[in-house]
Amino acid sequence: MNPVSTDSGYACWLRYEYIENASLRESYLSSCSCYSLLGDSFILMNARKQLAEALSSMLGRVPTESDTGGIIAGTIDSSTELRQITAQYDFDELGEEGYVIHSETEGPIYLAAASDKGVLYAVFHLLRLLQLGANVRNIHIGEKPANALRMINHWDNMDGSVERGYAGRSIFYRDNGFIPHTDRLEDYARLLASVGINAITINNVNVHPRETELITAGLLPDVAKVADLFRGYGIRLYLSINFAAPIEIGGLETADPLDPNVAAWWRDKAKEIYDYVPDFGGFLVKADSEFRPGPFTYGRNHADGANMLADALAPYGGEVIWRCFVYNCLQDWRDRSTDRAKAAYDHFKPLDGQFRDNVLLQIKNGPMDFQVREPVSPLFGGLKATSTLLEVQIAQEYTGQQRHLCYLVPQWKEVLDFDTFARGEGSSVAKAASGALFGRSRGGMAAVSNVGDDANWTGHLLAQANLYGYGRLAWSPALGADEIAKEWIMQTFGRDLTIINIIQNMLLSSLEIYESYTAPLGVGWMVNPHHHYGPNVDGYEYSKWGTYHFADHEGIGVDRTAGTGTGYASQYHPPQSARYESLADCPDELLLFFHHVPYTHVLKSGKTVIQHIYDSHFEGAEQAADLLAQWNSLEGRIDEGCFRQVRERLIHQEEHAREWRDVINTYFYRKSGIPDERSRKIY
Repeated sequence: MNPVSTDSGYACWLRYEYIENASLRESYLSSCSCYSLLGDSFILMNARKQLAEALSSMLGRVPTESDTGGIIAGTIDSSTELRQITAQYDFDELGEEGYVIHSETEGPIYLAAASDKGVLYAVFHLLRLLQLGANVRNIHIGEKPANALRMINHWDNMDGSVERGYAGRSIFYRDNGFIPHTDRLEDYARLLASVGINAITINNVNVHPRETELITAGLLPDVAKVADLFRGYGIRLYLSINFAAPIEIGGLETADPLDPNVAAWWRDKAKEIYDYVPDFGGFLVKADSEFRPGPFTYGRNHADGANMLADALAPYGGEVIWRCFVYNCLQDWRDRSTDRAKAAYDHFKPLDGQFRDNVLLQIKNGPMDFQVREPVSPLFGGLKATSTLLEVQIAQEYTGQQRHLCYLVPQWKEVLDFDTFARGEGSSVAKAASGALFGRSRGGMAAVSNVGDDANWTGHLLAQANLYGYGRLAWSPALGADEIAKEWIMQTFGRDLTIINIIQNMLLSSLEIYESYTAPLGVGWMVNPHHHYGPNVDGYEYSKWGTYHFADHEGIGVDRTAGTGTGYASQYHPPQSARYESLADCPDELLLFFHHVPYTHVLKSGKTVIQHIYDSHFEGAEQAADLLAQWNSLEGRIDEGCFRQVRERLIHQEEHAREWRDVINTYFYRKSGIPDERSRKIY
């Protein structure tokens, strides 16, 4: 058997490997050996290039351009034939980004859309079907994205560093300027477009002095070049901005959003930006959070700040994306009445309905900070008159930092499927975030990128599945985590069933494994401060950040009930509020997030809390070792370089899981004095 050739992993899921199966290849040649792509816009030229190169690679033959037979692609107004064939589809319903893929038993395969972007997405969809070995005859697909905005947020700094970056340095910047060579950026844009990403911010939400200058004439020409490149793949560029920019680069003495001079400065700045980037998406803003400047400095609220910026962008169709990650980061650990988890809801729920139509509030999936297990933010369903984005973190800040395998799609699926009950049963987060639940046209998802300049993009080769999975979920939240995993594996490693089954099992079990040997039962944190890697049970216990577990010799957990605790549980709609309030009904996996209980408290599993801690950490370490064993069984089936780089990460994960096991178990044994029922080694 010839091993799958993946080289460094640079091509990710767009390898377009030659189809070895002769009968399958011949069937595709009969349908796809020629093509006609109508139109010559930048986006359509990229679609044509992608189609030609991918078909050549998979079929071993350069396809010919012909206006009869094969693949016929274009917008519905570009061809009478396309318009007639696809008349049965409702293009008004499919919208600007939706598309049709239509074929019968014989004859052409038609790819049609209302816009060039839709044609590009249709091309990528067809190529995905070919990579998966699907039948491309008798297909009648009419598809559109569930979310209007499907965004990637980069936390890149212009010195070349990436905040919470675990895959090398920035692909945009070096030495406080833009990297002059753009080949890699074009490859990245192609990757993002292939999974339907349509928006990107290219700088850190924590905007430093140099990045503040991205909206000045000195750097806007470079911003425009990057915007041009991404525009060719249907991706709109946004910038993170410094709320205090009128002071830092504008010469004003204030950034008060209600000061007419400040508003005028932002209006002038917006005009200048749009002179360089006519389709500029808008601003992403982190304000009044973790020492970032914002409207609180001037006694104003978040609606005041966001609306002032929104008014400046509105004439050009721009948007303000305002992050809801706002909390007291100077908390007194002695004060149990203050609860970081409550902060976002307390700040933004009273402002619901006061934001301009071109403001979207970007809400983290949970109320804390991308922990491996925390409840869904109650702002989803809490905000009914404001457009929102669900923010997730592809970068594995608290989930192994791309040194551990942790497939995050199952976590995101749980969030998207969570029922807020905001409009009765069936009021999912997916519907709330998209805007559909409340009849709003804008909404969607945003994610912190896990990409850097490592040869394989994501540091851990298997972490590519998270980037791919995010894009697919943002397009269609109804997709299953298993379905997405299989798609990614087949496009990345081929159609060897042994490879597919083993890697799919590894991916689908990895989140539960990681959770089992890290922080237990939803309590979170327990990591080393600052870099957030590795076990440190009390690392944040006496800190200003509001990240506590309150473990003592009798028990552990945070009382967030309305009856005796901080009241956080009451921020949910019934029956979720009652479920979390009740010790009996609260799910075990979130028990310590909502309740402080004795170590002898019996879980629904029948185990005590302390025994669950011991068992899960011993079992998690064993399962991490099994991940390595499963991967080792693929030696010889996968390219040696690819095999080796993943194996090195899994060896580290096995060792680090044992460290987690021993630190956590030892801490709680010493704290509780209760031995392991199974008398395993605890230090």
